[in-house]
Amino acid sequence: MLNDQIAGEEITVLGKVTTAFGIKGWVKVYSYTDPMTNILDYPTWLLRINGQWCEFKVTDSKLQPKGLAVALTGITDRDAALALSQVEIGVPTSELPELEEDEHYWFQLEGLKVVNTDGVWLGQVKELFDSGGGNQVISVKGCEGSIDKRERLIPYAETIVLEVNLDNGEIQVDWDPDF
Repeated sequence: MLNDQIAGEEITVLGKVTTAFGIKGWVKVYSYTDPMTNILDYPTWLLRINGQWCEFKVTDSKLQPKGLAVALTGITDRDAALALSQVEIGVPTSELPELEEDEHYWFQLEGLKVVNTDGVWLGQVKELFDSGGGNQVISVKGCEGSIDKRERLIPYAETIVLEVNLDNGEIQVDWDPDF
């Protein structure tokens, strides 16, 4: 998930429209939420069209074998649906559920500095992803000031990720820089 702003309010990107679905204006949606159907918990979406956030209501949805198909207000034919291809879907960050104290949304971790228990700066979080089987991975990219320019894939596991400090913009990991 990415973070952006509209009229002073932060927007969190929860997915994207991939292409049209059928001829009646439905769109295929790739959801970043887990499970993917959680994106449907938000009845109103913001779509970033030509750099501007536009509001659309979700009027219907269908779970498909490879994702979701969704009907949106005002999108009534295939051409209008195709015009939304690759458009990001966002919601106001204030609408996201409150998390427990030790929980974080992935978008909050992107860009944080990653330091190991010896104080070695490994780089910054480039992205997080699910590698399958419920295993999450942090992609840490070397940057100016880090030990090297390597990209490291570090499991996001309780025994490895020791502390996330959003205030300091830092994640402490138990990770050997040679890995």
